[in-house]
Amino acid sequence: MTHRSWPSLPALAALTTSLLVLAVGLSFSQPPKARIPTTLDGPFHPVTVPFDLSLRGNAVDLPGTDPRVVRRVKGFEPEQISVTLSATYDSVWISWITGESQIGYKIKPLDPKSVKSVVRYGKFRNPPTHEATGYSLVYSQLYPYVGLQNYTSGIIHHVRLTGLKPNTKYFYRCGDPSIPAMSEIYHFKTMPVPGPKSYPKRIAIVGDLGLTYNTTTTISHLTSNDPDLMLLIGDVTYANLYLTNGTGSDCYSCTFGDTPIHETYQPRWDYWGRFMQNLVSRVPIMVVEGNHEVEEQVENKTFVAYSSRFAFPSAESGSSSPMYYSFNTGGIHFIMLGAYTLFDKSSEQYRWLEQDLAKVDRSTTPWLVATWHPPWYSTYVAHYREAECMRLEMEELLYSYGVDLVFTGHVHAYERSNRVYNYTLDPCGPVHITIGDGGNREKMAIQHADEPGLCPTPSADEYLGMCARNFTSGPAAGKFCWDRQPDYSAFRESSFGHGILEVKNETWALWTWYRNQDSEDNVGDQIYIVREPDRCLDRQVVESWPADL
Repeated sequence: MTHRSWPSLPALAALTTSLLVLAVGLSFSQPPKARIPTTLDGPFHPVTVPFDLSLRGNAVDLPGTDPRVVRRVKGFEPEQISVTLSATYDSVWISWITGESQIGYKIKPLDPKSVKSVVRYGKFRNPPTHEATGYSLVYSQLYPYVGLQNYTSGIIHHVRLTGLKPNTKYFYRCGDPSIPAMSEIYHFKTMPVPGPKSYPKRIAIVGDLGLTYNTTTTISHLTSNDPDLMLLIGDVTYANLYLTNGTGSDCYSCTFGDTPIHETYQPRWDYWGRFMQNLVSRVPIMVVEGNHEVEEQVENKTFVAYSSRFAFPSAESGSSSPMYYSFNTGGIHFIMLGAYTLFDKSSEQYRWLEQDLAKVDRSTTPWLVATWHPPWYSTYVAHYREAECMRLEMEELLYSYGVDLVFTGHVHAYERSNRVYNYTLDPCGPVHITIGDGGNREKMAIQHADEPGLCPTPSADEYLGMCARNFTSGPAAGKFCWDRQPDYSAFRESSFGHGILEVKNETWALWTWYRNQDSEDNVGDQIYIVREPDRCLDRQVVESWPADL
């Protein structure tokens, strides 16, 4: 298909930019600082912030004895409580765990039917006016080798609340009232109704989080920004950097390369759930899988902890898998894609994506945001062009429907692209943001593929395949890497942190990236993402743009 070339910036375009900045200023106030750049000013000359050697390039995991991760409840009282959105504003999932997990050579799974799954909730703290019931399960992580310890979880509960009002605070308790074993009173706020002028105030986005001391700083800063929603773009706990006996390493293959199977230490999932409860029991969290969630076990089972511990709006969004799904929050339609399941054009995921995109009404949800774990446009040596097969299969489809923003992780650094499609600057392409800098214990990515002598050799990934070849056109034609920071890379920096997305109206959104080493109100990168629907109408699939037509 053809794509749009980026024109020069004549005086008329400059005048248009000024008028747009003035117009949007009428609908929301700007801070008393230097003017924040917008994507209308782009494409930007590539910028690299030099790595600060004083930063911790790797991180240390919290031990299981840390007070923030130890089990504090008794019996079958609920713990690891979290809220997840359903596909629409009027429904959420409440999840929690009761009973103790077990790890050892002789384990006996708990009976999930022995404890009820009940949520009592309402608009007031007391008394609750509604009650909902759900389902429960127990999962095990089993290894078919002598000497490896097996694991079985506590009882995991998922309850879906329906019929909720938009933009409304609800109080809830969860557990089994017949024991009795009910939680304390928690609260959450529902999302706004879909609409071009209806948005949550702040959406926190983070990737590759783990559970290190750097993670605690990330979550502290993120919490101080008071988000309405949190997106975690894969790589949750890094439990697979451990053997089953609890011995860990920053690099599993370097330290434990001779193990017969890639082991995990599943109690790290419980530690993570306890640490995160203070935040995610009131702020909904939406998760998509990363490579560290694979966690192979007996009978070649994978992603068992991931798919068991979280609730997903898969069925509500027409998906048959927890690996990919979609949901609305106000005027934003989020698509969470799975890079570690089949994604080719004949796959079930691709057919689902086609159907999901075709149903998006841009007059109701103007913003279209996609997320998955491994980036398509990263210039770091780590995982360089690793997801090229996925890009070749899916990029044209996402481009044809006018995806505005893409968030990925995997690379442990921060990078923001110019608007790009097929490695070419394109004013109608999405902005790609890599935010895999949540704070995990693996080393921070600091080397760039365009630095002399650092261009990596193409390699295959078990799930992602190997499709990357030398570029056939452009400044890097005939080469696997550029010899300078690529034009599509607008800004990159190796620091831990998180991002906040604030959608202001149907065409303007403010993106801010915060670095952990700064005070909580300092900004590492900030830009207004501006949609241009009138400019980008000549798409293959125009029926998804009824309002703009």
